[in-house]
Amino acid sequence: MGTKVLIADDALFMREMIKDIVEQAGYEVVGQASNGIEVVEMFREIKPDITTMDIVMPLKSGIEALREITSEFCEAKIVMCSALGQDSLVIEALEAGAKDFIVKPFKPEQVIEVLRKVSMGA
Repeated sequence: MGTKVLIADDALFMREMIKDIVEQAGYEVVGQASNGIEVVEMFREIKPDITTMDIVMPLKSGIEALREITSEFCEAKIVMCSALGQDSLVIEALEAGAKDFIVKPFKPEQVIEVLRKVSMGA
C-alpha cells in the first residue's frame, strides 16, 4: 500500500489535478476536503501520511486548520499550497508547522519532489 495522501482545496479542479499527479506517482489518495473544517475532521479520522492543503479556504483557513491539526498531531506532514504573492502566508504556515509548500500554478514534478522530500522527513 502506498503513502496515504489527503487533499484539501476549496476548488474541485485543483483537488482533481493534485489527485491525478499524486496517483500517477504511486501515492494513494484517501480523502478530499473542500474547506478547513472538513480537512481537520478527515485528518482525525484517516490519519494520512501526507496532507496537501490550500492556504485560503472557506469556513476555516488552511493556516487555522494546520494549527489545529499540528497541535493534536505533532508528527503531521502537511504541505501548503499557495498562489503567487502569498509569501507572508507561506512563512506563517511554515512557522505554524507546515513541512513545505508548493506554489500554484505548479508543475507535476514540483508536487512530486516536495511530497517525496516530506515523506522522507528531509
